[in-house]
Formats: sequence, C-alpha cells, structure tokens
Amino acid sequence: MKNLERVYIRLPNWIGDVCMSRPAVQAAAASGLNVVACGKPWAQALLADLPNLQFVPLSGHWREDRQRIKAHRRSHPCAGRSVGLLLPDSLTSALAFRLAGLPCAGYRDDGRSLLLRWPFAKARDPMHAVQSWYWLTREAFAQWGYTLAPQAADNLFLDSQAPAMAAAQTALSEAGVQDTPVLIAPTATGQHKGKSKVWPHFDSLTRQLQSQGYTVVMSPPHHEVAQAKANAPSATVIPPLDLAAFVALLRQCRLVICNDSGVAHLAALTKTPQLTLIGVTNPARTRPWTSHAQLLGRYGHWPSAADVLEAAKPLLRND
Repeated sequence: MKNLERVYIRLPNWIGDVCMSRPAVQAAAASGLNVVACGKPWAQALLADLPNLQFVPLSGHWREDRQRIKAHRRSHPCAGRSVGLLLPDSLTSALAFRLAGLPCAGYRDDGRSLLLRWPFAKARDPMHAVQSWYWLTREAFAQWGYTLAPQAADNLFLDSQAPAMAAAQTALSEAGVQDTPVLIAPTATGQHKGKSKVWPHFDSLTRQLQSQGYTVVMSPPHHEVAQAKANAPSATVIPPLDLAAFVALLRQCRLVICNDSGVAHLAALTKTPQLTLIGVTNPARTRPWTSHAQLLGRYGHWPSAADVLEAAKPLLRND
C-alpha cells in the first residue's frame, strides 16, 4: 500500500488476551510504521515496554470509542495513510474503527465482513491465541506491503520497572511477609458453560503449604477480595495492586498457583514457575504461553489437592 504511515491496533478486552497479543503488537511496532494500540486503559501497562508505541484508551462503547479514535487522528495528523487492525472478533470493534474512517483488517467472524477492507478467514486447524493473532498481523501487514518475521519466542516477557518492583516489595513488607512467598489466585471472573472456573481446593492447599513452612499470599482485585477470602481464608492478603505492581509481585514469588485465568497469563510474563489448574476450560487455545507453566487437570476433571501439592514439591525445592 502506497503512503501507509500509521496502523491503529484494536486490542482484546481481557487481561489474559492482551498478554497473548503482545508478540503481534511487538512485531507491528518493529515494522517501522507508526503504531497506535487501542484498548482498555489498564492495557497500557502491559505494553509499556514496547518502544515507539502510542496508546488510545477505549471505553468499550463503540460510539464513544469512535470519537476517541477520530480525536487521536485529528490531534496527531500524518502525511500518509492510516489503517486499522482488529484483533477482537466483535462486530462493535469493527464498527467503531470503520466509523472513525479507518479501513481495517481482521477476522471475518460475527458477520462483520462488510465492515472490513481486508477480511481473513481463520485457519481450519485451530491455533493457540498467540499464534492466531500473530498470523493475522503478519497477513495484514503483507497485504500492506510489509514483511514481518515469523513468530520466534515460545515465551512471553514483560520487564518490571523499578517503581513497580518497589511497590510490590512495599506491599509485601506491609503485610508482614519477610520471605519469598507462594502466590495463589483463588478467583476467576465469570463461569465457563455454567460451571465455576475456580479450583475448589485452595483452602486445603494453602493450609498444607503453611504447615510445611511456606508463606502463602494472594492479591485479588478489589471486586474479588471477598471471594478470595472465602476460598482461602488463611492466606495472607496483599491489598489490590495496579497491573504493573501486580506483575512485579508475581516476579518476587517462588511459585504461582492459579486457575486458568488472567493471572496465569500475567505470570507467564515473568518466567516465575506456575501451576495452572484446569477443570472446566480447554487449554489448547488459551494455555499460558510459557515453558514455565505446568498444567494440572483436564477438561471436565479438576486435579486434587494432593496432585497439586505433589507437583509443587520439586518446584519449591528448586527455588
């Protein structure tokens, strides 16, 4: 495409999905074009280390988001053309970008092909989300005349800056934690096909780890504190942290034990060993994209507390 200068990338709406979209966004940012990531305000913290990346916070309401994108285009004029790349499959994301004046590339799902200039069909053989978004990004850039390198890394990574590390360390100290703790995440948002995504044995596991001398902590978001306390009442509660500080907290733990949820993907950014507990979800597409995660359980069958404790032993010894 002649005179292409800027690409607006619509990020996914969930924490874990934004983590898994990092390789695609990073490759786009390395293309030499001006890249503007558009997503929920908290997503900026998960991309803050990527150089030359602008960010537009979105509300999730397509009419308002259309205006925010148009306002960014007015306040940041460019001599060349601008296009959009839609990572989510939703109709509203395509509508907001189209009405903001951007010709867009994206998957043709949800009956939105008429809103896309460059619609792509998903691969016949399902891919992991990391691979799927990277493939879409490479194909879109190829349509625009730019070649992105094949996806290389089998791990995600986000460095923690000094202020975030200090905030996490302060939170641990104020909670009376003096050693390197085990972090649990005994909550998960929503249900999957009518079933709870929360492993039912966090309380038993916490007490067994404590009896062996390990400090067990958790730091749920504000709206999940009550649920977390009910599921693991004896764990030490770290007050809710912002995303950057929470990632830094994960980096300062010896082990993370969590549901198949956003925390698993945040932990994947840190190279901290983790046990990801599967019971009602299929991890083929959304497992943590890291070699530092061990999955326990399977679709339709949670692991027992004994299973998890046994898997934790070598990881705790190797710390």
